[in-house]
Amino acid sequence: MKFVKVLKKDAEKVKVKLLKDGSFSHDYKIEQDEKYVYFPVVKGGDVELKGEKYKVHKDVGVGSFDSVGDIVIVGEEVSDKDCNKLLERKDIEVVLRKKGIHHGEFRTQDMEVVCGEDRKETMYKENGCVMKLDVEKCYFSPRLSSERMRIANLVKKGEKILVLFSGVGPYCAVLARHTLASKVVGVEKNPYAHNYAVWNCRKYKNVELFNLDARYFSFKGKFDRVLMPLPKSAEDFLSVALKFVKKNGMVHFYDFLHENDIPKVAVDKIKAKVKDFEVVDVVKCGQYSPRKFRVCVDFKVK
Repeated sequence: MKFVKVLKKDAEKVKVKLLKDGSFSHDYKIEQDEKYVYFPVVKGGDVELKGEKYKVHKDVGVGSFDSVGDIVIVGEEVSDKDCNKLLERKDIEVVLRKKGIHHGEFRTQDMEVVCGEDRKETMYKENGCVMKLDVEKCYFSPRLSSERMRIANLVKKGEKILVLFSGVGPYCAVLARHTLASKVVGVEKNPYAHNYAVWNCRKYKNVELFNLDARYFSFKGKFDRVLMPLPKSAEDFLSVALKFVKKNGMVHFYDFLHENDIPKVAVDKIKAKVKDFEVVDVVKCGQYSPRKFRVCVDFKVK
């Protein structure tokens, strides 16, 4: 697989260029070492690497499905026969089938074990981080792997970062591992997700985690950067972000938008709550249905 090799300081600028000209490959994970970032490309490239493919597949008769660790999750329409076909893959030990849609305040989804081992907990690896989670009790998207690294590449040495709705800790772990942030604080209301986050971030001494509703979070001091990876109703928590972000600090606001509404609808939501700000970037972080995308608006608070 071909990759473009680039110095870390130039990574974000190069990635934007690759996305704009259609060269960036969404099928492979971004690689990196201490000095360089390697972007997978569908054309061009100056380095040949084996590369690691995202475990988001499409099989005849099965349709699209997600892999989290050694568990695959399929839609309600997938038959038992096709689920058993998936189990033939070497890296898959459990096949779960969705039941209904995401629900409740924690946006979890009911699932049934169709075949394989009788469990919903797995170990997941991303960007050099190993994470444990129960895919039914915790909201988690493996499709945000490159987005988490995008944020990591923006972080400067010594930054203090607040992650609201931190879940099982993927942003916290990736930021602690791949940046020189002095402090990473995660706030998560779901007690199951919080407990997994504690385990997932146990070796990072600069990570502090709180099992709280973000509305009741308190902390001495302010943050250089606030992440809001809650694509539904994150605008209801903008006042929390404003309370803790420094002047000229960055906020990363996530939303689900139809392609015709990008970025206006998300920016209007911010305008309704934030008096003085500057949009720095608007990034599509993945497609979740036809013509609908998860979008991140990076904005600076004046």
